[in-house]
Amino acid sequence: MRVPDSSGVLWRKSSRSNGSGNECVEIGFARTRILIRDSKNPDGPALTFGPAAWSRFLCAVKAGCHDAG
Repeated sequence: MRVPDSSGVLWRKSSRSNGSGNECVEIGFARTRILIRDSKNPDGPALTFGPAAWSRFLCAVKAGCHDAG
């Protein structure tokens, strides 16, 4: 798996991430890509989205398409 270059990317932790070490997700905005990574493994792989795919993903989340249970 290719790890995208995230040097110079400012990462933000999700407000849904909790302090118990679970569900720690961070998002970073690169030039033309949106990166998502596990904050417990910052040097590991990251999901990479283009702007259009990220927009579709956010719409689906807001519509409840990815709700658990």
